Amino acid sequence: MSSLTETDRATSHAYVDVAAVRRSPSAPCAETTVIRLLGLLPSHWSCVPEVQPGRVRLRVLLAGTGGVTAVRRAVSAVLDDPALRGWHPEE
Repeated sequence: MSSLTETDRATSHAYVDVAAVRRSPSAPCAETTVIRLLGLLPSHWSCVPEVQPGRVRLRVLLAGTGGVTAVRRAVSAVLDDPALRGWHPEE
């Protein structure tokens, strides 16, 4: 018998993409931002970053995160850190 709930099974291999964009010329570059962003998110999250000039995308494995809403809230909260000033969630 599996100890996974139905929700856990549905999200065990599912991902969510979240992106941040640079809106200030004084904001750190995308390469610096992705390192800071990953360092401030929960360490148990499995993330694959993609870096482009002025944009950072994270593909986050949903298993163990609390779901899409929790991921989006956490990324938004991390982007409020002063080290990431000038970066905002992509709409």
